[in-house]
Amino acid sequence: MPYLQLDVPTEYPEATKKALAAKLGATYARLMQTTPYRVSVGFRELTNGSLWRCADGDPVPGVVLMCDIRRGRPTEWREQLAVALLDLVSEHLELPRDRMAIEFTQHAGDEMFRADEGWAKDWTETEAQPA
Repeated sequence: MPYLQLDVPTEYPEATKKALAAKLGATYARLMQTTPYRVSVGFRELTNGSLWRCADGDPVPGVVLMCDIRRGRPTEWREQLAVALLDLVSEHLELPRDRMAIEFTQHAGDEMFRADEGWAKDWTETEAQPA
């Protein structure tokens, strides 16, 4: 945890996904005051015509970014993160920002387990790394 999962409307080259994953992980770590090691990024590439953002006119291809994170970070941090993630995804996937949605699901520490660390602890400000 955290897990950033992008549902995207088409396939992208591996190099594009890898570069974006690296930037998403680094940005998450910086803004949420943790380390990139903790961040996982997934791409669910849907077939053409399988993900739409509804608009006033015809629907347009869209992107949904689900952020599963530990509970406890201030709302302002999550807002800064959302804006930064919008910018990165828009830039790397060449999609307008208004076609994207970001959703946060916050979990208690005991809902996350890592083979090398066991159960996570609830996040507290004492864990924060310098931004």
